[in-house]
Amino acid sequence: QVQLVESGGGLVQPGGSLRLSCAASGRIGSINAMGWYRQAPGKQRELVARITSGSTNYADSVKGRFTISNDNAKNTVYLQMNSLKPEDTAVYYCNADITDYSRLVNPRNDYWGQGTQVTVSS
Repeated sequence: QVQLVESGGGLVQPGGSLRLSCAASGRIGSINAMGWYRQAPGKQRELVARITSGSTNYADSVKGRFTISNDNAKNTVYLQMNSLKPEDTAVYYCNADITDYSRLVNPRNDYWGQGTQVTVSS
């Protein structure tokens, strides 16, 4: 079993910054990718940023403002969010694509965190 624990959400004024963290623990063989998604009220969940061993990708709406990074030794991914806008308000979910080599069936799976609220408002 794998657990993802997020932290760092909160209330911030427009133009402010927040840093989200997500730590993976449990039966981890290898982490193939980690990322952040968000879901605003009445909208579908969307990809914000994703990082693999060799690359990162971002939603167009956050390019130049958000930076995703990771610490492989800690199985942790971060999302530095700068120049926040009211339209960034959403629940942010951590996602991890993890292979558990001890599983004979379906060793590679997607896991989700519980979500952390980010509210950008004056």
